[in-house]
Amino acid sequence: MTHVYGNILGLIGHTPLVKLNRVTNDISATVYAKLESCNPGHSTKDRIALHIIEAAEKKGLLKHGSTIVETTSGNTGFSIAMVSIIKGYQCILAVSDKTKAEKIAYLKALGATVYICPANVAPDDPRSYYEVAKKIAAETPDSIYINQYFNELNIDAHYQSTGPEIWEQTEGKITHLIACTGTGGTLSGSAKFLKEKNPDIKIIGVDASGSILKGFHETGTINHSDIHPYQIEGMGKNLIPSALLFDKIDEFIRVNDELSAHRTREIALKEGIMGGYTTGAVVQGLLQYATTHEFSKEDVVVVIFPDHGSRYITKVYSDEWMTEQGFMNNDVLNDEKVFKTEVIK
Repeated sequence: MTHVYGNILGLIGHTPLVKLNRVTNDISATVYAKLESCNPGHSTKDRIALHIIEAAEKKGLLKHGSTIVETTSGNTGFSIAMVSIIKGYQCILAVSDKTKAEKIAYLKALGATVYICPANVAPDDPRSYYEVAKKIAAETPDSIYINQYFNELNIDAHYQSTGPEIWEQTEGKITHLIACTGTGGTLSGSAKFLKEKNPDIKIIGVDASGSILKGFHETGTINHSDIHPYQIEGMGKNLIPSALLFDKIDEFIRVNDELSAHRTREIALKEGIMGGYTTGAVVQGLLQYATTHEFSKEDVVVVIFPDHGSRYITKVYSDEWMTEQGFMNNDVLNDEKVFKTEVIK
C-alpha cells in the first residue's frame, strides 16, 4: 500500500512548492511558496518538534509519561502536543498573552497544559514566558525543556529536511530564499544547507517592526529603541536567539502589522491560499525587497509560508479585529477593494 502511515507523524515534511501568480504579478522572477501548512500540525514547527523530541529519546532523556515543556507563540506548542500524544508524553506550554484564543484552544484540545504570560515584559522578567517555562521545567520531575530559541537542533531539523527539499524541488535553480524570522531555525537551517550547495543564493530574513533582529544584523548591537508592541505572532524578537545564524542571512526586511495583515487577506483572495499572519508578512517582505532589488526572469524565489490561516480567524481574517486595529480605514494596498464585505440585512 502507498501513502499509508503508521501514525500522523509520518506526514511531517515533504511539503509542496506552489507557484504564486497574482500577488507577485509585478515581479519578473518565478516565485514559489513552500506550504508548511501541509504538515499535519499545519505549520513548519512540526519538523523541529519531532526532530528535537526524537533526539532526546536517543539520549535517554525521555520515557513514557515524561513531560515536555516549551515556550511558544502557538505553532511549536501545537506540534509538541501532537508529537507528545503519539509518543505518550505530557505537555506543558507557556504562551504570551498576544496569542489569540483559537490557538490556545488548539493547544488545550490536544491535551496541553497552558500558562498565559504577559508579552510586553523583558525576557528575564520572571513573568515572561521564557522564565515561566524554565521554572516549570526545573520544578517538574522527569521533564525536558525544548528551548527552541537556543537549541541547535532547531537549525538541524531544517538543515536535514527543509533545505534539501527546496533544493530538490527547484532542481537547484533557487536564487533567493525569503522567510520570516522568530527563533530563526527555519531560515537558518535551510540557508545553511542551500549556501553549501550554492553560496550565491540570497537569503532574506523578514523581521517585524517592533523587533530587534534587523537592527542587530546590521550593527551587531541591540537597539532597545527598536522595541515596541506589535501584533504579528511567531516572528520578531526582543532577544537574540542562538538558533538564528546571522552570518547565513544576506539582508533583513522589516514589515509592519497593517501591511502584513492586508497582504495575508489578499493572498487568500488572489491565490486561494489561506495562510497565517506570517504568510502575509513574508510576501510583504518580498514585495518590499523587490522595490530595491531587480529580479530577472531567470530568478527562482522561494518564500516559506509557515502556517495555516485557520488559527487567525479572529485576527487578520476578522473584519472586526482589523477595524479595532485601525486597519480597515484606508485602502493600503494599491487602492484595491478586495478586503471589503457587504452585509445584507
